[in-house]
Amino acid sequence: MKYFISPTHHPEFNIAMEEYLLKNYEEDFFFLYQNTPSLIVGKHQNTLAEINTELSKKDKVSVIRRLSGGGTVYHDLGNLNYCLILKGEKGKLINFKEYSQPIIDVLQKLGVNAKFEGKSDLTIEGKKFSGNASHIYKNKVMQHGTMLFSSDLKRLNQLLKVKPLQFQDRGVRSIRSRVTNISEHLKESICITDFQNKIIQEIQNRFPDSSQFHLSNTDQKKIEELVTEKYQSWKWNYAYSPNYSFQKLNRFPDGKILEVILKIEKGIIKKAEIKGNCIVREQIPFFCQKLENQKHSEKTINEIVTNNNMNSYFINLSSEKIISSLL
Repeated sequence: MKYFISPTHHPEFNIAMEEYLLKNYEEDFFFLYQNTPSLIVGKHQNTLAEINTELSKKDKVSVIRRLSGGGTVYHDLGNLNYCLILKGEKGKLINFKEYSQPIIDVLQKLGVNAKFEGKSDLTIEGKKFSGNASHIYKNKVMQHGTMLFSSDLKRLNQLLKVKPLQFQDRGVRSIRSRVTNISEHLKESICITDFQNKIIQEIQNRFPDSSQFHLSNTDQKKIEELVTEKYQSWKWNYAYSPNYSFQKLNRFPDGKILEVILKIEKGIIKKAEIKGNCIVREQIPFFCQKLENQKHSEKTINEIVTNNNMNSYFINLSSEKIISSLL
């Protein structure tokens, strides 16, 4: 077993590092990392349906799709994340309870009555502090999870506040649970650094032959390449979402109504339909044609609206309102 604490708080790097170590090393790994504010989306989720896109953009919160399934989670520096990579027998690789037991044991030693509940959750007094997910690659499993230690729970709720009725798809939906921070239940106050050191010590005790691991310069270069090619790309973070239908009814204070229906495949608008009392009916089909076969992304929508005369298609409707109606 190799163990270490990530040298960076860069979320794209840490998520890419999980995939890199899983696919490029034969050794088993256990490591911890913290990320700056970021939203980590499950592999099979519709990104736009899971996050508060407006707030995440305003606050420059990274949005990254991970390799494993499950729901969207929020990371910040008050959230400690673990990743366990193990070889095993095919068909017997997934075991959420067993692999998260070291976390429970550390907390029990600290006087916190942590439990494993449901399919993959860790709880304290019925409130969730850790969600876990896994991914199988050949004869190996990667299990990782969050650990809310002193996270900004208000921010978490704000960034994960969405309007799912706007999206119709077969993507996995996040299940919102009551959550809590570990720090609120400690008998004696410790910092998150002390907590992560106690977890590493637990791993050392469980695996006496374990040794500390350090990323080589080659490792770091390869991970950075994976960040650029995949984990910072629109194609992975957004277009990988399942095909979906986007429907949004916009009611503006001055009585204007605008209904937008988009059919999206692999992130591309395949069909657009716009109705309402603030459109130029003879011209709106031409605007819909401009949307079709384009990315359903804020950048692309902005470019289309900015580079065309919206007065030809809409009646007294600002560009800002048109853009917000399409996203």
